Amino acid sequence: MQHAFTMFGATVLVPYLTGIPVNLALFTAGLGTLIFHAITKWKVPVFLGSSFAYISPMIAVTLYYLNNAGYEYDSIQDAVSSGVDLAPMLGYATGAIIIAGGVKVLIGLVIKLIGIRRFEKLFPPIVSGTMIMLIGLILSPVAVKMASNNWTVALISLGVAVFARLYMKGFNRLVPVIWGIAAGYIAAVILGEVSFSNLAMATWFSTPKFIMPKFSLFAISVIVPVAIAPSIEHFGDVFAVSAIVGKKFYEDPGMHRTLMGDGIATATAGILGGPACTTYSENTGVLAITKVFNPWVMRIAAIFAIILSFIPKVGALVQSIPQAVMGGIEFLLFGMIASIGIKTLVQNKVKIDGKNLIVASIMLVSGLGGVKLSFGKFTLQGLGLAAVVGFLVNLIFSLTRASED
Repeated sequence: MQHAFTMFGATVLVPYLTGIPVNLALFTAGLGTLIFHAITKWKVPVFLGSSFAYISPMIAVTLYYLNNAGYEYDSIQDAVSSGVDLAPMLGYATGAIIIAGGVKVLIGLVIKLIGIRRFEKLFPPIVSGTMIMLIGLILSPVAVKMASNNWTVALISLGVAVFARLYMKGFNRLVPVIWGIAAGYIAAVILGEVSFSNLAMATWFSTPKFIMPKFSLFAISVIVPVAIAPSIEHFGDVFAVSAIVGKKFYEDPGMHRTLMGDGIATATAGILGGPACTTYSENTGVLAITKVFNPWVMRIAAIFAIILSFIPKVGALVQSIPQAVMGGIEFLLFGMIASIGIKTLVQNKVKIDGKNLIVASIMLVSGLGGVKLSFGKFTLQGLGLAAVVGFLVNLIFSLTRASED
């Protein structure tokens, strides 16, 4: 129950932002976790939830096809509030997620062939840390726009989440998102900002609404390059779990298997119309507190997520949360993602000078500046463009032995 509770806040936030049905995201998170455990020989105590890395490109793809269909919306939430059926547009995003999952599997195979150390040289901490920073920074305008609907409610959500993270103890400290959403929701109810009509109409039992995947060069070019970021972040998660449990999971079953399990889970989620999966460090924190390392605990949490996915009132409850509540939470979450990127650089003792300074600078401007490189219907932009640029620039500097000072 603790693991299910811990993953819930972040896992349902991704579909809330991208327009994917919440129940579908819970289903694919649970199923993806079980797939991961099967591929990793049932040895690794990890939970897979919805990935934040794909939020921005998924929004970009969905809005692109939404506008092509004749609608004029600049946010997913506005389209959802208007009752627009986003499934035909989301299909392009989830189709690209299938291929992104395939990329993770390929990276896993490469790691098996050349070893993780050689692979890390292709994507050093300066590239991975900057990419993690960009995930949070690119999403920051979304947080501001949603919070601006009611700053009072947003600040209550943010304040309570910060208080829970810094001043509460034990398990409560690990779920600041849940505390923040609960406080903001109560405040919104008091202020008359919440509509319970959809919640009242929702049934108690129904199967999740799956989305048929579609494929386009535009969606693939925007979403697939992003797979590099969660793949690199995956290494840190597996190393962290290994340290907490006291077993070298990166050797047995091996980093290649854990990443391939992550990739196959992501591809499966895309086939069903759900968001991409990723290993959840929040649940790793629960492992550290409880000292219960039996992987069956994660699998039971996954089954619980699947059961919840068949209760439409859960999804309706999440959809009833006002944008301002989520906006306040996103101030913390997206800021923390960017800060974790900085932490990655610090922990790896990256010297921000010479070629590293230039790599980070070019990646930041490429990712945040609105640059788009189009080759017919193939378009590189945002985080995907920054990933490709970072890889190429770092490779060039490495091959030419550019100065690190």
